Amino acid sequence: MSRIARSRIRSAAGAATSAVAAVNRRTLLTAAGGTGAAVGLGLAFGPHSGSATASPSPAPPVPGVERRAAPVPAAPARPSAAGTTLHSVATPRGTGAYRRLGDGPGWARTVRGELAAAKAGRADRRTTLASFVQLTDLHLTDVQHPLRYEFLRAGRVSAWRPHEALTVVGAVSLVERVNALRYGPATGAPLSFAMTTGDNTDNNAKVELDWFLTAMSGGRITPNTGDPRRYEGVQDSGLREFWHPDSALRDADKKLGFPRVDGFLRAALRDVNSPGLRMPWYSTIGNHDDLNGGSYAFGGSFLADFATGRRKIQLIPAADAKKLAEAEKAGADPTGKRMRELLRTHAKGLRTVTPDERRAPFTPREYLAAHLDPRHAGAGPIGHGYTRANLEAGTLYYTFRVSAGVIGVSLDSTDPGGHYTGSVGTAQLRWLERTLKAHRDEHVIVFSHHYSRSMKNMNRDPARPKEARHSGAELVALFQRHPQVVAWINGHSHKNEITPRKTFWEITTASHVDFPQLARVIELVDNRDGTLSLFTTLIESAAPYRADHTDLSQTGLAALYRELSFNAPGRSTALAGDPHDRNTELLLRKR
Repeated sequence: MSRIARSRIRSAAGAATSAVAAVNRRTLLTAAGGTGAAVGLGLAFGPHSGSATASPSPAPPVPGVERRAAPVPAAPARPSAAGTTLHSVATPRGTGAYRRLGDGPGWARTVRGELAAAKAGRADRRTTLASFVQLTDLHLTDVQHPLRYEFLRAGRVSAWRPHEALTVVGAVSLVERVNALRYGPATGAPLSFAMTTGDNTDNNAKVELDWFLTAMSGGRITPNTGDPRRYEGVQDSGLREFWHPDSALRDADKKLGFPRVDGFLRAALRDVNSPGLRMPWYSTIGNHDDLNGGSYAFGGSFLADFATGRRKIQLIPAADAKKLAEAEKAGADPTGKRMRELLRTHAKGLRTVTPDERRAPFTPREYLAAHLDPRHAGAGPIGHGYTRANLEAGTLYYTFRVSAGVIGVSLDSTDPGGHYTGSVGTAQLRWLERTLKAHRDEHVIVFSHHYSRSMKNMNRDPARPKEARHSGAELVALFQRHPQVVAWINGHSHKNEITPRKTFWEITTASHVDFPQLARVIELVDNRDGTLSLFTTLIESAAPYRADHTDLSQTGLAALYRELSFNAPGRSTALAGDPHDRNTELLLRKR
């Protein structure tokens, strides 16, 4: 018998769908009323659960600041699968090497009972406690950045994606989808906020951070750096390792069926208009937001000078690329010594580009300050979870009020010592322990970038060399000692995976840069029978499934973004996960 069968997981394509439709309207109205009053308040909860202290040694906590966000709709709607992967999913057409996409059948909802049995009649009793959206791994990318890691493509084909020039239009199309949903597909309760769980940017560049904040909060974005009149990157370099959409060059990707799209690069650099999320949104930092290339802790003048200068590295020999990739994977070069040597070795082959100060790396403090800038307030709250107290203390973790009786905790899982795996320092761990104790009578939802198995990095923080680092296994054990934690929601792997952890569910969601380009709606309900349910529903962007290669409008480019991502050479075909990692009802015992 399969693991799924042994765990009493059953498909709910028919029965669960009809049960969801029968959600009691009276209890939804009650829950939505409470949620409407409380959701979107970015609070710091007293001396033990607000923004953390500034040093690893015990110190008085910094008081938080109450933040009020824009009001949310008060009335629930009838639960609907429209606009979600319950209804339809982008599906390949044809049998060629390069495949187009079309409208395919949706993914059914699966009921998972490893942590609690599903009891009959729960759909008629339940009340909604929280309803929100998780976005993760947007990877907004300056494709002309001098240190973009496409130069590894000769040794690792997936080091560069043919669709990277369209990350901004792709992210804005996802914002448009979230705005169109408004209500949770399982309960009909208003979607009250969105949370991004890191890797919001790709190159740790100031200009990418500005693009991300504008995409989320609304405004015009020009996804171009360097020369404002022309593109200066690998897609017009003449190097056959990269897709050249505007030329007849028979490059490696065209040999795989990639099309010629005249005007592509000009259109990719054109202004993009984002409506911004029409609900409060919160932010969590990822390794690509904090480390160069998501891995390297080296910085100072060398990194800043190269990032903002006139020399761009485009390609290195396959043997050198493989050695660097192997060293990165093994964590043998967290400070980037080999990277600097490589740049010096290949200095003669660098391309001359237009310098741009906006490509400079940003510090954690600058990341915080940018979030707190009123220009990026959007639907609120100002700071998007971060407060002035975070800025003063230099911390990137916080709590916020999800709804009455539900607290959100956002962690900083990036290791400043380098490498793409994560961990937390002792100061943050102690703060987290205090926070959980202070909220033992409420439900707690934890957010981070890294998932538990990827948190095994013990590199010391250069700013706190005496502070120990702590793994994902330690966090799992901590949450199991505090059964008020109902979910740990994260990303990083670019793959859907949902794992039972004895007392809570760990929910890992795929990225919006690699196909299938997803985000996730999460709804927490009290079944009023001694159990809770977490409904998870995946969503795609608002772009059409079928791309028209002659349509270079903002919408047309968003559709092409998805199609190119499906056809990207070297992509993993396992990122959608198994059916029980997608649209689910996750039961657990109420504590």
